[in-house]
Amino acid sequence: MDRNTNGLPAAKPNVILILADDMGIGDLASRNGNRNRTPHLDRLKQESVWFERAYSAAPVCAPARASLLTGRYPHRTGVVTLNQQRYPQLTRLRKDETTLANLFQDNDYVTGLIGKWHCGDGAEYLPLARGFDEFEGFVDHTHVPSYFDYKLLVQGQLHAESKQYLTNDLSNRAVQFVRRHQQHPFFLHLAHYAPHRPLGAPEDRIEPYLKKGFDRDTATVYAMIEIMDEGIGNLLGELDRLKIRENTIVIFASDNGPDPLVSSRFNAQLRGTKYTVYEGGIRVPMMIRWPAQLDPSERDEVVHFADVLPTLMELCQLEIPDHLKLDGRSLAGVLRRQSAKEFLKQPRFWQWNRTVPLYSHNAAIREGDWKLVRPYVTRGVPKGDSTLPPALYQLSSDPTESHDVSAQYRTRTARMNEALQAWSQEVERDRNRLP
Repeated sequence: MDRNTNGLPAAKPNVILILADDMGIGDLASRNGNRNRTPHLDRLKQESVWFERAYSAAPVCAPARASLLTGRYPHRTGVVTLNQQRYPQLTRLRKDETTLANLFQDNDYVTGLIGKWHCGDGAEYLPLARGFDEFEGFVDHTHVPSYFDYKLLVQGQLHAESKQYLTNDLSNRAVQFVRRHQQHPFFLHLAHYAPHRPLGAPEDRIEPYLKKGFDRDTATVYAMIEIMDEGIGNLLGELDRLKIRENTIVIFASDNGPDPLVSSRFNAQLRGTKYTVYEGGIRVPMMIRWPAQLDPSERDEVVHFADVLPTLMELCQLEIPDHLKLDGRSLAGVLRRQSAKEFLKQPRFWQWNRTVPLYSHNAAIREGDWKLVRPYVTRGVPKGDSTLPPALYQLSSDPTESHDVSAQYRTRTARMNEALQAWSQEVERDRNRLP
């Protein structure tokens, strides 16, 4: 057990897991030549371990969130698509899944979710039934017709809001959560909606970006991100004021890449967007700060949302129940600058399409520098299995996935395609397991 300077057992660290929605790597000012303003996130990046090759678990939000909360590929969790009204059975986190919140709750943490849920509608699937002591947020897009007119579930009671701006409201609620629980170990998941559609921000925040020459969509997105950045700055400042900064682990990431249905913006020349398993859809910003334990650095290991749960369990010195079968691995050694060659070798997998999974469509495996992709076909409902051949990319020399080298490396292509097929069959069996 770690001990403090007085020789007493060190307090359990607090954990704040912040997630943006549809924010790309190129939306950080420090990564885009200061096209926009993100001073607090840029400072957090300097104070954190930054993962240059961090991946979401999916190119869309609900499956990505399910993986982040369980440490497992989204297909295993039952959350494989987006529309909770049309496909309730395909958007609910299975009852036999264990969440980060369950684990923290079982270890005497106060647990809270502020913001977006999107992992199942219906009382038995909502956050208060999935390990969260407190939930102040919304279930999916139906509660947010506008950032200026929205509904929040607060401990099970629906409240309509029309006099606030959603992002500021969520940020303020996060600060209040930390104030309420400063004397007790807490796990706070702050799941922002920004910069997800419907685009909206105060006009005086959009105007400076219009004057810089950006189109209205891009100007609005940058304004939305800037407001979120300010709220994160207030939350981090509260940790300083309460003198709990040193023993609070802060993680920031985004659920997937930028939305193609708004104007395209700088994203480090990565191919693809949200909905696709190309780099632009699944590569995300990700940073972890813990001043008492971790030195700021930049890491090149390939890391994945499924790694977050085992990482937090190890950092907080909490047991992972034996029955949990995780796909992720703890990053604790990586965070402490230990050798992590296994992270270079471990294959990672992705797949997404609307409705029931079709693994011939929009699927990928990354193994070291190599990435095999079964091409994206449609963000609508596929009409059947895809017959498009897989493509192979060597990301170290081709980070933009511009050159398919499958014809040059036929043996590798066949082997990786077989590995992707084997994974597909395994997770599909797990998805269809009996309750």
